[in-house]
Amino acid sequence: MPDKPVPLTKEGLAKLEKELEYLRTVRRQEVAERIHSAKELASTQNNAEYEDAKNDQAFVEGRILTLEKIIQNAELINEEEAHRSKKARLGSKVTVLTAKGTKETYTIVGSAEAEPKEGRISNESPVGRALIGKGVGDAVHVEAPAGVIRLTITGIS
Repeated sequence: MPDKPVPLTKEGLAKLEKELEYLRTVRRQEVAERIHSAKELASTQNNAEYEDAKNDQAFVEGRILTLEKIIQNAELINEEEAHRSKKARLGSKVTVLTAKGTKETYTIVGSAEAEPKEGRISNESPVGRALIGKGVGDAVHVEAPAGVIRLTITGIS
């Protein structure tokens, strides 16, 4: 079964490539040096520093594999087309009005580069799924743990 395409913006792809390069060239070497130092200090049995360094190594190697897979399956989002679209889609910046009367702006991105605190929401999130395909003036209802959230789209760019 082929791997699922991972939608990414150019900016998101560049950020992941930069992280991968850092992990391969800098972080991997730092962890290897920590393991080497911990081995020299004492036996590897009951050596907390050694165990901690080995855990770091496992994390770094796992993250490298994850990033390689994401980058290999990357599918660039056509942001120019998204900005011209009258309907919300991947790459669109969507401004909504909440039921409380506050305005919020979200950029719809793939799950690999979602950062909700930065206003970058995944197309697979409840809000992202609700907004996709909708236009200015449309109201959406989103099921959330706190209850149903009502959002009205006021702008798409």
